[in-house]
Amino acid sequence: MPTTTAPDIEGRSKRLWLRDDGTCDVELIPSLRSFTYHRDELIEDTGPLRLDFYERAAARLGEAGIRTAFRGRLGPVRYRAAYRPAPPFEVIVKNRAVGSTTVKYPGLFPAGEPLPRPVVKFDYRVDPEDQPIGEDYLRALDVPVDAFRETALAVNTALRSWLHPLDLWDFCLILATDTDGTPIVISEVSPDCMRLRHPDGAKLDKDLFRDGGRPEEIVAAWRRLLDELG
Repeated sequence: MPTTTAPDIEGRSKRLWLRDDGTCDVELIPSLRSFTYHRDELIEDTGPLRLDFYERAAARLGEAGIRTAFRGRLGPVRYRAAYRPAPPFEVIVKNRAVGSTTVKYPGLFPAGEPLPRPVVKFDYRVDPEDQPIGEDYLRALDVPVDAFRETALAVNTALRSWLHPLDLWDFCLILATDTDGTPIVISEVSPDCMRLRHPDGAKLDKDLFRDGGRPEEIVAAWRRLLDELG
C-alpha cells in the first residue's frame, strides 16, 4: 500500500490508490455517520471489524456466483479491489419496513414488520441526505436497472442464507458494470451498511450508532457478530 503518497480518491469512509492494472488499494476510514440522527464520528476499532466481515461476505457472494470488487486483504484495514468508477446511485434491499420505508412513506406498512416480499429501491447519493430516485431517471442515464435489481436480490438471498439465524432487515450496495457489462458489487459489505438482528433481538449493526451507543458498545456488538459467524 503506497501510504507515503496522497490517495487518488478520498471519501468519508475510504481512501483509494489507483493502480496501473485496473485495481486499486483501499484503506478504510473508521468513520460512522448518520444524517438522520445528526451523528458523525471516528471509532477506530470498527475499521478492522468491517474488513473482517467484508472479506467473509465477498467469499460467500463469490460462491453464489455474484461478482464483487474484493481481490484480497493487505492489512488490518487495507485491501485490494477491482477499480470501477462508482456511480452516484446506490441500491437498497428491504426485508422489513424499517428506516426510510417508515420515514418517507408513513402508514403504508407496519413499522418493523416483514415486508410481503423483498423491496428493491434506488437512491441518488447526494449530500447532505441521499434521495429516492425514480427508475426511469436511471434508465434515461443508461443504468441497467433490471440487471442491478436482479443482482441485489441475489445478494439478498446469499446473505440471508449465510447469516441465518441472524435476521437481515435491510442493506445497501453500490453496483457498477464490470468490463464485460456484468453487474459487480463495488461497495463494502459490512455491518456499516445493513440492519442485522440476533435471534435474541440484539442489534449487530450501525443502528447501535444511530441509537447513540457508546463506541465500546458498538465494537463489542460487531465482534459478537463475527463470533456468531464462526
